[in-house]
Amino acid sequence: MSLELTASQALGLWHGVMLEQVRQDGFDLTLRQMAILLHIYLVPPPHTVRGLAATLGVTKPVITRALYTMGELGLVDRVRDDIDRRNVIIKRTVKGALYLEALGDLVMAQGRSLTA
Repeated sequence: MSLELTASQALGLWHGVMLEQVRQDGFDLTLRQMAILLHIYLVPPPHTVRGLAATLGVTKPVITRALYTMGELGLVDRVRDDIDRRNVIIKRTVKGALYLEALGDLVMAQGRSLTA
């Protein structure tokens, strides 16, 4: 199914999703954190700090700070690579998967409200 939106409708969809996130008092993630989290869950693993930095075009410290916050929230886990101790492997968590599933449901609901 394809949904054609104008720029204004797309922004309205995004606005509706963000408002509902605020109302639900969910995780207060930055755009950067959300982009990293979505990449970790939508792109097949493995994921490393180095790989995320290269893919997203930011420095490793930027990724590390974002992952620290998301780790504190239980959305991701970080583990040292047993083979190469310099690498940090990023793992998905059940809490992170459930959060993104609920966010996906919210986006779909907002999209349906546009077509109604």
